[in-house]
Amino acid sequence: MRKLIDFRSDTCTLQPEEMLKAMVEAKVGNEEYDDDPTIIELLDLACEIMDKEAALFTVGGTMDNLIGILAQTERSNIVIAEADTHITFCEVSNLAVVGGLMPKLIKGHLGIMDVTDIEAAIPRIGYDCADAKLLVVENAHTLGTCTTPQQMAAYRKVANKYGLKIHIDGARIFNAAVALNVKPSELAKDADTLAFCLSKGLACPFGGVLVGPKEVISRARRYKQMLGAGFRQAGYMAACGIYALNNMVDRLAEDHENAKLLAKGLVELGMEIDMNTVQINIVRFGIPSSLMEVNEFYKKMIMIEGIKMNPPDIGELIPGRIRLVTHWGIEREDIEYFLNKAKEVLNS
Repeated sequence: MRKLIDFRSDTCTLQPEEMLKAMVEAKVGNEEYDDDPTIIELLDLACEIMDKEAALFTVGGTMDNLIGILAQTERSNIVIAEADTHITFCEVSNLAVVGGLMPKLIKGHLGIMDVTDIEAAIPRIGYDCADAKLLVVENAHTLGTCTTPQQMAAYRKVANKYGLKIHIDGARIFNAAVALNVKPSELAKDADTLAFCLSKGLACPFGGVLVGPKEVISRARRYKQMLGAGFRQAGYMAACGIYALNNMVDRLAEDHENAKLLAKGLVELGMEIDMNTVQINIVRFGIPSSLMEVNEFYKKMIMIEGIKMNPPDIGELIPGRIRLVTHWGIEREDIEYFLNKAKEVLNS
């Protein structure tokens, strides 16, 4: 039986044996009483890596974002974000439903916002206008593009001018850091808070971390509790996070190289890809109608032994396109296998 190649998401990664061993051997306590030593170790490590004052262990990136944003806003506030970010189309409108917040969306270039557009999105001050309080930056963006430290510095400047806080949805912040060849703290330094996911790319089965000032993290913890995420012996999961931060970050470069190899091979087969978006481990492509109808391609590919992928439009921003994600467990030979099978399907 052929090995499974699961391109659906980097959340589909299975855990390395050493990570599972760390989980089993973890020393645990009770997170609600602040006496789980493994969670404490994870949070200290996260603060050190991101150069932030305090941290909180959560269920994952969606909760990280929500409680981090709630902790820095009040109901009726405006939250400014790029139009295609994860918080605007993949988090079930939680900012509006739970927080009473109004997103103000900016269309960026390949997911990256322009400072002049941010300024234009800030409403005038008046009794009849909502207050803009927070700017959200997704890095790496769900399109697969990265915001540089220089761009973050420009965002910080405009945020200071208008009294905004900055929150980074950093679900794939380590991918961005590796792609840009900078320390994660360089991408975090101009943000007030940052959320990162432990399962996307880092191979953990669970969890996310929110970092920021002590006062904000204290407020965020109350929202975490409100949403039912007061943990008990969650140190077993935190142990995976410690292993991931110590062992799974540098190897993300391999995922990026595999994504580039995949994208280049698909282009050679006639697929439509903007190579400027292939900066991390995400490949999005369209199929010219002259080659094959996209749904037909998908149906034939998933019938091939060992291949798992999302149907068109799942996780995709442009209708009729397919998203593939590389991660731990997908090797160069798997990319070559997929490309050979894609060629056979197109020739059929």
